Amino acid sequence: MTQIDYFFSTISPFTYLAGNRLEEIAARHGATIAYKPLDIIALFPRTGGIPVKDRHPARLEYRMQELQRGAKKAGMPMNFKPAHFPTNAAPSSYAIIAAQKSGGDVGPLAQAFLRAVWAEEKDIADDAVVRECLGNCGFDPSLADSGLLTGAETYAANLEEAVNRGVFGAPFYITGEDQRFWGHDRLEDLDAHLAGRL
Repeated sequence: MTQIDYFFSTISPFTYLAGNRLEEIAARHGATIAYKPLDIIALFPRTGGIPVKDRHPARLEYRMQELQRGAKKAGMPMNFKPAHFPTNAAPSSYAIIAAQKSGGDVGPLAQAFLRAVWAEEKDIADDAVVRECLGNCGFDPSLADSGLLTGAETYAANLEEAVNRGVFGAPFYITGEDQRFWGHDRLEDLDAHLAGRL
């Protein structure tokens, strides 16, 4: 069975715009998904990127146009200047890591955190928001308090793995054959690759 290693950040707008398309593609091809939340702010300087706040105005203007087009194409509500961005992505990432270890389906949970940032004006660094997202996705809200050390270690390990495997942004998908796909707009290519067409 094919595994897709999915490197993402719970504060990435482009990860939000991917919606549940990765999960649909994986189901279509009988693939599994290994969710690997990472610290995107720490990833950028290690792989040649620049944090959003430090980018040239031309890049910021283009980014905004891309987000607006992406939201329209996906038919997704989106606040392009959310009240809680950037925020500390660690608590939500730890919750995803704990939920994945519990054996549940974390796709909807990851999407819930992203939706909270980009459509619901919620701060995913807030413990109450983390618990709410866990509960709404069928997980025990107390997972927010469990395995914090393991969560921190895994979160850091995900970053190191990402750097070592050529990840430089989010969302980023890597197949078992080391085929890499960066961005929500490359999901069609990932689908075609898994189908043997690309």
